[in-house]
Amino acid sequence: MAPSPLPEFVYKIVPSAPPTPIPSEYPLSELDRKDGFVHLSVGSQIPITADLFFKDATTIWVLKLRFAPKFHSATTWEVEGCPHLYGNFGAEDVDSVKQLSRLDGESWKEALKKESDWLV
Repeated sequence: MAPSPLPEFVYKIVPSAPPTPIPSEYPLSELDRKDGFVHLSVGSQIPITADLFFKDATTIWVLKLRFAPKFHSATTWEVEGCPHLYGNFGAEDVDSVKQLSRLDGESWKEALKKESDWLV
């Protein structure tokens, strides 16, 4: 079930620097292609998602996407509230990109506390 109100932003974690400039159609990850949707997160989920799926990485990149009305009907909200976009996004949807890092032995949850203003 979709949250109410809908978030202004959703986020895409990627393991390496995104292409510069961001293309009009973002390249899908192998997992996104296999699953048939783009795995996204809301801001509060980023530390959890990073700890689960990027636990061995000390650097990730996060794309902050405007959750525009064009995405509303193309997005499902899974049990944990994770948005799944059936379609794609591109340069016009990206608000900003951040490279985020953590120290060895530090969880993403600990490392990302200072990003709470950006991960809204």
